[in-house]
Amino acid sequence: MKSISDSLLIIIVILTTWQCTPSEVTGSNKIAPNPNILLILTDDMGFGDVSSSGNLIISTPNLDKLAEKSVRFNYFYVSPVCAPTRASLLTGRYHQRTGVRSVTNGYETMDPEESTMAEILKLQGYRTALFGKWHLGEYYPSVPNAQGFDEYLGFRTGHTNNYFNPVLEHNGKYIQNQGYITDILTDKAMSFMLEKSPDPFFCYLAYNAPHTPLQIDSSWINYHLENGLDERTARIYGMIENIDQNVGRILDTLVFKGLLQNTMVIFMSDNGPINGWQVPQEEMRYNAGLRDQKYTVYEGGIRTQCYWLWNDHWKPTETDQIAAHIDVLPTIMGVLGVDLPSTLNIDGISLMPILENESAVLPERIFFEKFALQTLGEPASFPGGMARKGPWKMVNGKDLYNVLEDRGEQVDLSQKYPDILSELNAAYDNWYSDIADDRGLKSIEITLGHAGENPVYLQPHHGKAYGNVEFWGNRGLVGERTGTHPSGVDGDWTGSWQTTGDAIEWNVRFVEAGTYAFKLLARDHQPRKKIKLEFSLNGNIWEQSIPANSLTSEWKELELNTSPVTTGPYMLKISLTEDITSKFEIRAMVVEKLPL
Repeated sequence: MKSISDSLLIIIVILTTWQCTPSEVTGSNKIAPNPNILLILTDDMGFGDVSSSGNLIISTPNLDKLAEKSVRFNYFYVSPVCAPTRASLLTGRYHQRTGVRSVTNGYETMDPEESTMAEILKLQGYRTALFGKWHLGEYYPSVPNAQGFDEYLGFRTGHTNNYFNPVLEHNGKYIQNQGYITDILTDKAMSFMLEKSPDPFFCYLAYNAPHTPLQIDSSWINYHLENGLDERTARIYGMIENIDQNVGRILDTLVFKGLLQNTMVIFMSDNGPINGWQVPQEEMRYNAGLRDQKYTVYEGGIRTQCYWLWNDHWKPTETDQIAAHIDVLPTIMGVLGVDLPSTLNIDGISLMPILENESAVLPERIFFEKFALQTLGEPASFPGGMARKGPWKMVNGKDLYNVLEDRGEQVDLSQKYPDILSELNAAYDNWYSDIADDRGLKSIEITLGHAGENPVYLQPHHGKAYGNVEFWGNRGLVGERTGTHPSGVDGDWTGSWQTTGDAIEWNVRFVEAGTYAFKLLARDHQPRKKIKLEFSLNGNIWEQSIPANSLTSEWKELELNTSPVTTGPYMLKISLTEDITSKFEIRAMVVEKLPL
């Protein structure tokens, strides 16, 4: 739905648009020694979700024009799911090295000792900001403001439940916002970029659209529904068309303010589309002939549109040479003339040769992927393994495709070219051994006691449940119903507490000694009887009792215990010690370091 301000901006666009040539752009801003950087990342947007891919249903005029004016990487690879891509994007490293392996249960938490793009750019004098989805840790110091971002508005988790009038975190405090989330993030990003400052900006605009829940005003989807599109795809296309309008607003505003000529703009998605869980290929929405979708290492899961725009510097062109998320950081630093120390162990390469000369050839290399939900608990090299070199792509150690000639990965050439398959398998085995040895492929403990964040709310999906305990959360296309998940995702709470021994526990590490208070955030829809619990901290046990009728259907903090704690690893556990018939639920365990 277009606002009055949007309509006024359309009038401005008629007079001056970002599609004009650099010589036509005027502005009083002096070109800074280092360019501004705008990195736009969408969420679950497929390679085929733009008109320029041949999609005849969706309308994305601004993204199509951005593609036309940019250096376009036709084979730009990301990870099969959200958090791994974000880790690689910000560090230039394969996500396994950063501690990130998946999207939930602690596997999404990036090691805070990693050097992020924001931290490196701050050293070069940049103002840094993130607007939108973080998804690299919910606990300090694995949070945006502790990882190089001066300004942060968004959410730490993999998704948020309310896209209209959302409550978002702003530099550690939660604030109520008015409007639609994509519009809000765009407005805040533009305000940051337009601030008067002698320093260049790095603006990381990480939209959460078109990720579920697929909440969007009906004005964006009615056209698609009236033309026979299913509701899921109609909502997704409406969300993408809204993104397209917002990207247009940004670029038009940068032109109007005289900033675009010295701003690098990078646009991409974090992984392929999701059309429902494990749906047949023929039931997936248009994706330019690519095979499969999010969660897989086939082209449909890991290939994204990727545009690089810098007026007066890079000539619009397209290339079929291999590029990936791990290349973004070294490319940006190459443009700035920043030498990255070898101790960072960067896996990516600089794409500057292609950006500066369309006929340049990048060094030959092999790009790898590894992701499979079924092997997160006990890592194995396959399934979910891929190696890409030149036109060749190995999948799962047994299949071989020429993706330049067979974009749908339909013809397995492993029998015809066994030597190529053998070469890629050997390279993959060496790479997998390297990343496994680098960290041991273990998730990071939740750290408590930091002065930067107190108290800390331990989320259920970062714990391990026992007995009848289930993870409940908002499910469905627009988050309209409650459903369960086998191991929990962000935003979930626990329910089905019924019998003695039902429990949940968290692995944590206290980084400062002191006295800590422990609480539960809980509720009960039928609080007729007393609930008997047991709280344990590394084997030290305290009996707890919740009096009858002391809880309601609203979440409430309940005090458990206060205890001195020394530094080191601990197991926090809460258990039922008596069967119950009420509808008791736990949303979080709250841990607070008390003042001396």
